[in-house]
Amino acid sequence: MTRMPRRALMAGGAVVATAALLSGCLQNPNAGSGSGGGGGGNAFVDGGTADGDKVVTILGAFGGDEEKNFNASLAEFEKSSGIDVQYTSDQDFTTTIKQKVGSGDSPDIGLFPQPGGLLEFAAQNKIQPIDSYLDYDKLQGTLLPGFLDAGRYKGRVYGAPMRNAVKSIVWYPKAAYDKAGYEKEPSSIQDLQKNVADKIEASGTTPWCIGWESDQATGWVGTDWVEELVLRMWGPSVYDDWTSHRIPFNDERIVKSLDEAAKFNKDPKMVLGGTKGVLNTAFGDAMTPAFQNPPKCMLHRQGNFATTFYPKNVQADLDGTVGIFVFPKFEGGYDGQAILGGGDLAGLFNGNDEDSKKVMEFLTSDKFGGPWAKAGGWLSPHKTFDVSNYPNQTTKDIADIANKASVLRFDGSDLMPKAVGSGTFWTEMVKWENGQSSQQTADNIEASWPKS
Repeated sequence: MTRMPRRALMAGGAVVATAALLSGCLQNPNAGSGSGGGGGGNAFVDGGTADGDKVVTILGAFGGDEEKNFNASLAEFEKSSGIDVQYTSDQDFTTTIKQKVGSGDSPDIGLFPQPGGLLEFAAQNKIQPIDSYLDYDKLQGTLLPGFLDAGRYKGRVYGAPMRNAVKSIVWYPKAAYDKAGYEKEPSSIQDLQKNVADKIEASGTTPWCIGWESDQATGWVGTDWVEELVLRMWGPSVYDDWTSHRIPFNDERIVKSLDEAAKFNKDPKMVLGGTKGVLNTAFGDAMTPAFQNPPKCMLHRQGNFATTFYPKNVQADLDGTVGIFVFPKFEGGYDGQAILGGGDLAGLFNGNDEDSKKVMEFLTSDKFGGPWAKAGGWLSPHKTFDVSNYPNQTTKDIADIANKASVLRFDGSDLMPKAVGSGTFWTEMVKWENGQSSQQTADNIEASWPKS
């Protein structure tokens, strides 16, 4: 993403994710029906516009330059297929899509910035399972591992990704970092602490640049830190159990993850400005002190969208001014390289329209997105996407980080019920940063989890 994440733009706009997410099988539930589209056969929904009219309507949340680049990425397909794709941008997507589907006025396709809303519609039998019209096995083979699981309800997948966001990136100011000779590929979080952060601190510079302030959404950056550590310390299975509440939020493993996150976010020797600095620094300004001469801090863990907020001269020469490495695995934890991410999932409301199916097939393929990628600010969720489309080496390196990952997991708070994910998880993390214990924080969030 090239702008503030939607969670920060639309605080409280997250939708309820069902606890059944990821509870089913992790392969094509209809593999025996054939690997091509149509495997599901009998689960059609019939919303959207008229069938066979060569017009396909899409509702999504991104506008401005992103809308322009999205439409540019569809232009050649529209010309060759004869299908007129009509995209509508709505910043209040999560509310509007519910209203439209509820009133029988759904678009043919919805682009969901968070999985919860899509899963609600799956539970209501109002969205088409992808195995009934897409080549599930082919899609699974080209996508980043684990991405399809974000759209899974009771063992069946109802949405496919058309955009990726990679959060597990550590950024640093290239010239100063290179001059000091700090390690560029730490093998573990412990190695990152001992051989990078501790050495930076010993030199007189504060290691971490961290800012959480985001108006009413303050706290979301902290949730990302916890999610990164749960995933790395305990692995994707425990992560899935946690986000779907098959284990309680105050499980001892989650508490230990909070304690580990404190080593980065609450130690005044490790983070610029200490806890007050973390809470009072806008998340988009967190890295700015790293570009001073000399830098006031060096390391910034944030998603690929972070560059949007860097100084203009840095944005103009990313390859020359910033370096990156993947947020490493935890020694003694999950053995693979996990990636925390996000993105947009495309869902089909018009299961009887062949034109809509064709648009979905293209939109969720590795052929979509070339013009958007070249313009900057977009990442494909496919390992097989042509990386020569990316405008600089930094973006290519981010894609390489994602492509080499053992598993990708969607942002945890976006998978949780709204009352938790964009509610108590945010607010209790602020209390945690202010001194509340990890155990009390986890207990309070667990107590807030909806009973049904």
